[in-house]
Amino acid sequence: MKGDDEARWARLTAIESGYWERHVLVAGVDEAGRGPLAGPVVAAAVLWRAPPASVAEVDDSKRLGRAARERTYQWLAHDPGVVAIGVGAVGPRGVERLNIHEASRVAMTRALRRLAARPGHVLTDYMDLEWTCPVEPLVHGDQRSLSVAAASVVAKVLRDRYMDALDRQYPQYGFRHHRGYPTAEHRAALARWGPCPAHRQTFAGVGPLRAGTHT
Repeated sequence: MKGDDEARWARLTAIESGYWERHVLVAGVDEAGRGPLAGPVVAAAVLWRAPPASVAEVDDSKRLGRAARERTYQWLAHDPGVVAIGVGAVGPRGVERLNIHEASRVAMTRALRRLAARPGHVLTDYMDLEWTCPVEPLVHGDQRSLSVAAASVVAKVLRDRYMDALDRQYPQYGFRHHRGYPTAEHRAALARWGPCPAHRQTFAGVGPLRAGTHT
């Protein structure tokens, strides 16, 4: 590895290293989709038994382009240090009912439940969770922890794929371009077409479904 890569990798694995040395399984948890006006909030949990066998472009998903996120997703699926990956989601109606903060918490808990093995320690991107082992909320966790960064990438990749599917179902909104975020393009589509069932009707600028709205 080059010096910069070594420094970045040491920074990203500093928290997990102490647990791996004691043979403790560490899970990182993060979500994608808090800010959009449409679609689900998706969470992922990535469980590690040991340091990765190879270096990858793991970082906060917001710092990676789409191609880099896809490469990292494939790397995570095959690295022997990864024990399991769990995914959880809450859809638009759940977001409306719970509020986005609580919906994110529920999605993260669902992701942990879907892991094939139990972690001994959980790291989150500054989210308190009730779980069966200690949970450590990290400020800027997706920039400080390999496990949390990995979870952020998985959540983002899978949510983007879901929004691509929504784009095929509701092409007039352009979901594949903005992923449901409140861009000018998205707001213009809302003004023209009104919300569809994929929209979060309690979010500012969306409003309730109207009679005859596209389903």
